[in-house]
Amino acid sequence: MHRSNYSKVESGQRELSVDALNKVSKYFGMTIDQIVNFDGAMPQEITVEDKTMLEQVILIQELEPDEKTMVFKMVDTFLTKKRFKDFFQKNVATL
Repeated sequence: MHRSNYSKVESGQRELSVDALNKVSKYFGMTIDQIVNFDGAMPQEITVEDKTMLEQVILIQELEPDEKTMVFKMVDTFLTKKRFKDFFQKNVATL
């Protein structure tokens, strides 16, 4: 679902189609009835920035395998970029 449509559903400007509701229920591993008649507390939003390093790693371990892979690939990319930047700054400074 596109973000603009999701936002409209959240704000009550648009209703979910039965097809969309079915996709949402499958995504969360719930039945349509469980979603429509949901009476439990919604999970709290998680912010990892205010967590310790150990807590951050534990939270990452809760992700699905493909999501964990994506997080680690992003970290690898950032670290590689930083190492190249540090290398060039060090070597350009010595010229």
